[in-house]
Amino acid sequence: MELIGIEDFLKLDLRLAKILEAERVKGSEKLLRLRVSLGEEERTLVAGIAKYYAPEDLIGKKVLILANLKPRRIMGIESQGMVLAVSDGESLSLLVPDREVREGSKAS
Repeated sequence: MELIGIEDFLKLDLRLAKILEAERVKGSEKLLRLRVSLGEEERTLVAGIAKYYAPEDLIGKKVLILANLKPRRIMGIESQGMVLAVSDGESLSLLVPDREVREGSKAS
């Protein structure tokens, strides 16, 4: 993997988002449509986490997202960012704060 400089890292807008709604995407076994709050703004994200998380278990959860990813249409839904997670190939875990932090807060 190529090393990046701090100037590249500073281009990333990593923020905490609160999941307001979650539902399965029709026609997909992997995708969930999420409606998230970034404090003063709400967005729709499409995330490939349906094998690991039930939609009802995500409501109210705070997760780290990449907020300045170019919007992309996935299964006809415009995704306005990316939910960040870690995977070891068998399991997947969302990146969540270990303390209460206001949604919209930036990662540093």
